[in-house]
Amino acid sequence: SYDQVVQLIGRDAANVVRIRSGAVYRYAMERGRDQGIIIADTKMEFGLLDDKLILIDELLTPDSSRFWEASDYRPGQSQPNYDKQFVRDWLDSTGWDHEPPAPELPADVVRKTTERYLEAYVRLTGTELAKA
Repeated sequence: SYDQVVQLIGRDAANVVRIRSGAVYRYAMERGRDQGIIIADTKMEFGLLDDKLILIDELLTPDSSRFWEASDYRPGQSQPNYDKQFVRDWLDSTGWDHEPPAPELPADVVRKTTERYLEAYVRLTGTELAKA
């Protein structure tokens, strides 16, 4: 909760985190909406560099966010997505108990996940990735 963040890092830093994370999310949400994608949630990590609060780690990727297809959104059910939920669902279908080691992903799950990630990239940036 916000109160727990205040306890951990102090009120001033907590306010900076709240303001910056809100601004980043609003920008991303509007960009996604313009491209027909709902950014349902995301994870942001902050750290300190020379006593200044900075945003760290990857941001707004299919690994840290849930990207849903806006045109197919239906409340109360699993959403068509462009994120790692596909992998989570496959792992759950195997009966994996979420303890290491995780089962090896089959080639088709890797391929389909890659396709979803690339689709999210193209939709959100408007550009294709160069093929290697």
